[in-house]
Amino acid sequence: MRSRKPLWLTLCLLATAVFAQAAESRELVFLNWQDYMDPAILEEFEQRTGIAVKQSYFDSDTSRDELLLETEGKGFDVVLINGASIRILAKRGWLEPLGESSIPNLVHVDPRWRSAFEKAEEYGVPYFWGTLGIVYRKDLVPFEVTSWMDLLQPVAELQGKIAMIGDSADMIGVALKALGYSLNSTDRQELREAEALLHAQAPAVETYRYISLNEDSALLSGQVVMSMMYNGDTRMLQEHSDDVVFVLPEEGSNIWTDYLGVLRASTRKADAKRFIDFLNEPEIAARLARYVHYATPNQAAEALLPASFRDDQVIYPTGEALDNSEAYSRLPPRAKKNRAVIYSRLVN
Repeated sequence: MRSRKPLWLTLCLLATAVFAQAAESRELVFLNWQDYMDPAILEEFEQRTGIAVKQSYFDSDTSRDELLLETEGKGFDVVLINGASIRILAKRGWLEPLGESSIPNLVHVDPRWRSAFEKAEEYGVPYFWGTLGIVYRKDLVPFEVTSWMDLLQPVAELQGKIAMIGDSADMIGVALKALGYSLNSTDRQELREAEALLHAQAPAVETYRYISLNEDSALLSGQVVMSMMYNGDTRMLQEHSDDVVFVLPEEGSNIWTDYLGVLRASTRKADAKRFIDFLNEPEIAARLARYVHYATPNQAAEALLPASFRDDQVIYPTGEALDNSEAYSRLPPRAKKNRAVIYSRLVN
């Protein structure tokens, strides 16, 4: 005859099982760029907290904003936001305020990056910063690339082998920089010139999607030989080929800062803030920087990085090209509408 468990023990075991099941179902949805997070770090966070992080990907800042507009920010917990978009998303009421009370490890973050964009200090936690430039195959391009015009007015050998980023700010911005103008220009004539330059380039463009960074990348296969690319991504491609080169064009470019935000519609805001705080533990932030090959705004983490990383001029650019670079600034509504129309005429 089997012995019966006492009622109190049965209830304890049942409660433990229910709690374990609830813990197992704890999951955050992180809207992010692809290849912009170390899977091992997500596993460590889950092991430590019982909270799983599922990533959902976008391929341009424009497509991310369109996705959030369609969903009104619902269905996601943590979102990767470029600095220029924080004010817009905050104004729509989609972002949860963030501060040191809920994210103590913010004390390690350089104040320069926390306040680099409007509303960033209130609604975002700096993730990484970097530049936008040109990546190319030195074995397949018959000259040294130095200018945006090398990409925007490609020689005959490069026809059909160019890739652009399908983002209105970046595409129009680099065309403006190539012409010697500010990437924040609102001058109608300057914008017309930028549009004409991009239209003339269009027959040479293979894709307006961001190229992949794995061993199947179009740049590694030779399907694409030159592309717009964010600086640190080059290091991922160089793991597969020494013929991949990054250049910050002499005319200058965009200096960007990416932020982590918590969506107000999230039902797991406390878990989301815990995740962001975890990512800003100095050791974790340093590991993540080495994985994505970008400059960390976390000063305590930066101190843990090897000199070879901190001295890497692809990751930490210097010189005249950097001096000629600028961050995106807030544009008037009419100027934003003009750019949206230009972009739609180019890619649709």
